[in-house]
Parts: sequence; structure tokens; C-alpha cells
Amino acid sequence: MKVKNRILTLLILSSASAAAIAAINEVLKITATSRNLLADDNSLCYKWRLGNIHYTKTGSGKPLLLIHDLTAASSGYEWSHVIAGLQEEYTVYTIDLLGCGRSEKVNLTYTNYLYVQLISDFIKNVIGYRTSVVASGESCSIPIMACAHDPSLFDQIMLLNPLSISDYGKIPGKMAKIYKGLIDLPISGTLLYNIVFSRKILAEYFQKEAFYNPFCIKPTHIEHYLEASHLGNSPKSTYASVRCNYTKCNISNALRKIDNSIYLAGGEGIDDIENRLEAYKTFNSAIETFYIPAAKQLPQLEAPEKVIHLIRTYIN
Repeated sequence: MKVKNRILTLLILSSASAAAIAAINEVLKITATSRNLLADDNSLCYKWRLGNIHYTKTGSGKPLLLIHDLTAASSGYEWSHVIAGLQEEYTVYTIDLLGCGRSEKVNLTYTNYLYVQLISDFIKNVIGYRTSVVASGESCSIPIMACAHDPSLFDQIMLLNPLSISDYGKIPGKMAKIYKGLIDLPISGTLLYNIVFSRKILAEYFQKEAFYNPFCIKPTHIEHYLEASHLGNSPKSTYASVRCNYTKCNISNALRKIDNSIYLAGGEGIDDIENRLEAYKTFNSAIETFYIPAAKQLPQLEAPEKVIHLIRTYIN
């Protein structure tokens, strides 16, 4: 009888603990999203087959698609400071990738091929014209792979701070699969996700990686990223897929195949950025590289005028 009572007590305590953690998770989600900062009166919706995609369309002229970095905290907000400087020359499209920002966040494993299909379908079904693309960070592999698959959809391609060729070639390992399984757990996995995408951790990202000058960081930057990381049904699915390398793809053969103009731009404040970008020329000697002074991972937020100048100079 004593053993049964102990087991019953343990079950009750475990249930209470799980309920408490679930309540904490819900409070964190509500707190992060309550300000509704990402709401946009100009928001449009592309009903894609795997989920609704949020996008915006501004300006007139040659179509230009801006693709944000691929993290669970990323969204079209990343480009908010450059749109006004581009809309007089281009029809500017921003897109929240599936699993990011205001787009639908379905519980699945996101892959590079999934995003290649999304971008290709978006250009065909929404834009309807051959399109120039500017992509950022981890997302830079998406237009490269999509262009190699169907070059008729793409004009010029500019990549801001792409990962190294070797980083794009990483594949999920045994530990990655274990970690993804942990994140997928409904209560403890969600708590772990909430810790990774807390306001404190995002602030450290902006200070150490995103901005060259920490005094340029505005609280609203962090708040937008915090909100984006907690919107939707399953934002942690995006994080788990990216963190465990399911969204990566070896792009070396695609680079060799592409005939389109490709421009690479890197923030000079990023360690070893010159060697990283120069390595791309090994696979395509026609690639041109540029460096943005006093910038790191997000020059489009920290130094938007420099990014606008680059785009207007080379995307024509």
C-alpha cells in the first residue's frame, strides 16, 4: 500500500509540475505577442499548399523579392528600413517564409527543398515575372538552389552575409535528431524553446552578432524579433529544423550551374568574412563580392542606406 501511495504522490506531483510548466509557456507566449507589433495594414496572403504565406508588395518597377534570414525569430520586418528607399525603382516584395513571422507555422520538418518550392511557386503565382532576389543569412541557399532548378524565374541574385559553403553542406547527425526530438516534446520542449528565444538571448544576439555598433540597437528591434519567434501554432518546428541542419543543402553544384549574375555582400565586422565570400568564387568565378563597412549580420537594419545603395547599384 505504501508503494502505491508513493507512486500516486509522484504522479500527482509530476502532473502538477507539467501543468505549471505549460502555464508558464502560455504566459511567455502571450507576453511576447501581446503588443501585435508585426501587424501590417498592407499585409497580403498567398494561400500556398502547405500553409498561408504573409507577404507585402510596395512600389512600382522591376520586381524585387527580399527574403529574410532563416531563423525562428526572423520575418519581413528585417527589411522594413530599406523598403522606402527601393520602392521608387522596384516593385518590392517581402515574404515571411513558412514557419516564420506572420506566416503559418505548421508542425513539420522544414527542409531546403520545401523553401525552394515555396519561393519558386511564389514567383510564378504571385509575382508572375522574372524576379531579382536579395536574401539574407541562412536563407541565401534558397534562391541559389531554386535558380539552379529553374533559372527562368530569376534575374539577378544578391546574398547578404551567406553562410560558408561548408556550413550549407552540413547534414543532420545522431545528436541533431535527438535534440529535435527533445524540442518536439509538447511541454518541456516548448520551455526549452522559450528559453532559447527569450528577450535576454535575443538581446545578446543583437549585441554580439547582428549589429556592429551596439548603441544602434533599438528596443523595438528586439521586441519585433521576440514577437516573431512566438507567433503561430508551432514556431519551435522552424527552430528545430534549422538548428538540426534539415534546412541546409550543399550548394556547390548549383553555384557551378547558375549563369545569372550573383553578388555577395558581407559585413566587415564579421570574423573571416572575406575568406568566406571568396570561397564562393571557387565554384563560380563570375561572382562579385562587396563588403559593408561598420556592419555585421543585419546591415539592412543597422545601416539600411548602405544596403539600399548596393541594391540600386547592382540590381538593375
